[in-house]
Amino acid sequence: MTTPPVPPAHVTDDRFAALPCRPGKIVAVHLSYASRAEQRGRRPAHPSYFLKPSSSVAASGGTVERPAGTELLAFEGEIALVIGTEARRVPLAEAWRHVGWVTAANDLGVYDLRANDKGSNVRSKGGDGFTPIGPSLLDAAALDPAALRVRTWVNGRLVQDDTTAGLLFPLAQVVADLSQHMTLEVGDVVLTGTPAGSSVVGPGDVVEVEVDSPAAGVATGRLVTTVTAGSTPFDPALGSTPAVDDRQREEAWGSREAAGLPAPGLDPALRAKLEAAPTAGLSAQLRKRGLDNVVLDGVAPLRPGARLVGTARTLRFVPNREDLFASHGGGYNAQKRCFDAVGEGEVIVIEARGETGSGTLGDVLALRARARGAAGVVTDGGVRDSEAVAGILPVFAAGRHPAVLGRRHVPWDTDVTISCGGATVQPGDILVGDDDGVVVVPPSLAEEVADAALAQEEEDAWIAEQVAAGAPVDGLFPMNAQWRARFEQQRGRP
Repeated sequence: MTTPPVPPAHVTDDRFAALPCRPGKIVAVHLSYASRAEQRGRRPAHPSYFLKPSSSVAASGGTVERPAGTELLAFEGEIALVIGTEARRVPLAEAWRHVGWVTAANDLGVYDLRANDKGSNVRSKGGDGFTPIGPSLLDAAALDPAALRVRTWVNGRLVQDDTTAGLLFPLAQVVADLSQHMTLEVGDVVLTGTPAGSSVVGPGDVVEVEVDSPAAGVATGRLVTTVTAGSTPFDPALGSTPAVDDRQREEAWGSREAAGLPAPGLDPALRAKLEAAPTAGLSAQLRKRGLDNVVLDGVAPLRPGARLVGTARTLRFVPNREDLFASHGGGYNAQKRCFDAVGEGEVIVIEARGETGSGTLGDVLALRARARGAAGVVTDGGVRDSEAVAGILPVFAAGRHPAVLGRRHVPWDTDVTISCGGATVQPGDILVGDDDGVVVVPPSLAEEVADAALAQEEEDAWIAEQVAAGAPVDGLFPMNAQWRARFEQQRGRP
């Protein structure tokens, strides 16, 4: 622990006792650790930020109120950087010199209030006491920014433990990037993101965060915050009130299991029904319910006999344009992010506009999808390394082509509503594929159409037996009253 230089302004408010002054602004990184990105199932290509008010700062040993009517107050142990000298458009090599001090922070937030913030986090993370900082400052000049550690304890149990070696974006990059967009002034605080392990706390819980440098043998000491229960409800006449759903619960707790939610993906019983139901039968049942445009035209399995059932994870390509490919095609692009984020039992569905003049995936990405537990891939474009890909996981495609992505496509976006094979596919839709093709099943109708398709399959099998035995199809296909009575009788039904 080191004594900070003489502060630039006298601090009289105890909330800011650990800081050189009241910060003019607090800038926080949305997602920055690889462990957190893996947990969230999304990995950003670049850092993104939000602002917190300085009125949210609290000192070590204080309390934070979980607002009345909310359930999802989550802690996030973080490394906080305090700016020591003004930074504006500083290069990466010089950025760390503008950091005066390093300390611990807890980026608390209420997930019940996220919906209408739309990423700004104004309400969900701006509350009084939602940014405890301290208890002491470490001299940044004496530290290696690539070798810092952050740990968090809840009620004495270690729940977060990671180092800056696990950052997606090095600390100096964050400072340099922010300085491109705004002047970082002396005393400003940068919250650098939290690793995996963030979760929900409630009244009576005690959260402790500590930042240290094992190599230098210095530490901030533990930043201690106790959670209390709020008693003043939000007034619905003034604005939106707290609301939660299972997605918010999963993200707040860190996993569906921790939140007490069912395992992700399709219910096993429903999956078994869909695996047994032919796409022809599902298509017919959807048509009876007014849904004609649910078949993906022009896609077929790379390996005959392949079956596919899973929920959609979408990826959109746009036509190649050289300047756009230069900005979006290289590095950690949307295609790579999608294959890195696909979850257990999900199907990557690719919009390639029916353009088969290049590959939309190859063997490496197919292996990544299999390692992530993906159920398969559907693309209305081409596939490279098609023989290898066909042996890795179920893939349905419009064609095969040896050329790379950039010949025809720019990877553009993920997790949006797309068009594939002329059909609209939304994230979370159910895809079922067999040798006849691929059908999109709206989740709300899945159980109903699966049961109906299986029942129809049983009838069709019986009809086929009668035709094979010499019966004429007139009156049998479809069955009239007499044939249906025979069918029901032979099946032992009243």
